[in-house]
Amino acid sequence: MDSRRPPLAPAFRTLPEYLRHWAETTPDRRAFTFVDHPAPDSRGVHRTLTWRRLDLRVRAVAARLAEEAEPGARVALLCPQGLEYVTGFLAALSAGLVAVPLYPPGLPGQDDRLTAVLTDARPAVILTTSRHLDQVRELGERVVAVDQVPDAAASDREPAAGDVAYLQYTSGSTRTPAGVEIGHTNVVANACQALTAYGADVHPVTFVGWLPLYHDMGLVLSVAAPVVRGLLSVLMDPVAFLHEPARWLRLLSAHPRALSAAPNFAYDYCASAVTEAQKAELRLDGVFALLNGSEPVRPTTADRFQAAFAGQGLAAGTHCPSYGLAEATVFVSAARPGQPLRRFALDRDALAEGKALPARPDDPRAVLLAGCGAPAGQRIRIADPASQAVLSEGEVGEIQVRGPNVGRGYWNHEELSRRVFGADGWLRTGDLGTVLEGQLLVTGRLKDLIVVDGRNHYPQDVEATVQDTHPALRRDRLAAFGVAGGSGERVVVVAEHTRNTSLAELDVPALVRAVRAAVSARHGLRLADVVLVAPGTVPRTSSGKVSRALTRERYLAGAYAGGGAG
Repeated sequence: MDSRRPPLAPAFRTLPEYLRHWAETTPDRRAFTFVDHPAPDSRGVHRTLTWRRLDLRVRAVAARLAEEAEPGARVALLCPQGLEYVTGFLAALSAGLVAVPLYPPGLPGQDDRLTAVLTDARPAVILTTSRHLDQVRELGERVVAVDQVPDAAASDREPAAGDVAYLQYTSGSTRTPAGVEIGHTNVVANACQALTAYGADVHPVTFVGWLPLYHDMGLVLSVAAPVVRGLLSVLMDPVAFLHEPARWLRLLSAHPRALSAAPNFAYDYCASAVTEAQKAELRLDGVFALLNGSEPVRPTTADRFQAAFAGQGLAAGTHCPSYGLAEATVFVSAARPGQPLRRFALDRDALAEGKALPARPDDPRAVLLAGCGAPAGQRIRIADPASQAVLSEGEVGEIQVRGPNVGRGYWNHEELSRRVFGADGWLRTGDLGTVLEGQLLVTGRLKDLIVVDGRNHYPQDVEATVQDTHPALRRDRLAAFGVAGGSGERVVVVAEHTRNTSLAELDVPALVRAVRAAVSARHGLRLADVVLVAPGTVPRTSSGKVSRALTRERYLAGAYAGGGAG
């Protein structure tokens, strides 16, 4: 029954209306499955909600929330990854409240951020689960455990909805987290755009995801899009993936036409960590699309993952480089499934001057980027960050977005909203890129640019060079940034060493010399400082990206003085 394509739904304004539609028309179809891994050797324990059962649970929790808060009030979701998270999120929307997707206390390195977000959002009520009830009660007066609300609480009243569905707090990679106001029409529009871009509007797919549901991509791809299209979404915990990446691949193998998303590091991690014995049980020929939403997407990552799992039937056209951000709900543009990866070799010196000129792919000084396709249902343009003049194809500038998916602004931050969302309808993303041959290329973050002697250098480009110089350097766990110096900006790299290595075992001066030489040869940059630190030392955002801003702040405060340096 679940393999049949669901009928097309009428166009609704809100996710709860779609949920009610599927509960009435396909009540016994599977809606959401959570695969728990309670022990290190667990193969997964499945829990499933049908559309009818999900609708009942959502109506029960929504009725309970309506007793606690007035329409338009904020509801913070401090649930762990799982079915209660999905239920709580949809219940908040159904009750006419504004959801604030977060996480339970205790997420490593994120408690300060959690406190800051709760202070900013000022929720009237907090949703959690029984397991986290005692911890969460310390954070708010009104707390509801989703799994303690009985089915009998369910009401038959129609879903209520204001303008704002939820506040999507930015991950904090470049600034203090701010909550983007995502309207009901924004999230439905973006879900439809993503479904169209990835071909899931006409093909029945199964969404398989481990991305956290408090993250924009996890929420839209694993909750909103399945609800709009009436398709099965299979979830697992991010920690379960990190402990054993083969678990994600097993779920991809087990579900027909699986569609999933992950950042660069996850594909590299799978390619290096999944054993031959684990590969032997995988059948990946049914995978429909694998999204990569990192900025920028590295063609070498896609190649490495494809080479690692081609023997398991993984088709070459499954890797889909994509681009998005919370301010646009999430999805902006993507390469289409089934098409060869579009790769571009660009002249490094020209790129530093703001021009995307071709270079030989085998040139060691070339910058290799993957095309992130074209938008669906929205428009993009490249503009000069200072003058706002629209730039021509091949010129590098700020990526700007316009469409029904663009959020309403930042909660309680009017000046920032005016600056970013603008009065002309174009969202200023703060990301740099260009358009070539109809493909969006993302080159980096405007605020992360390192400018030395009037030349632009992209930190992720420098980081890629550094991590390739020595096997003891941990991939995607390093930060390059500029600091003020007497004669201009100085460039610093803080990098973690691998878990199976200690500083005492390493010839740190030799490693630092190799790093300096590689960066000098490829980028023409002199590194002022190279600091080697223990695994887990380089701070990351709640979405798992390295926070260059916080690394820079800690470096200037002397936090890395005890590390290996040179």
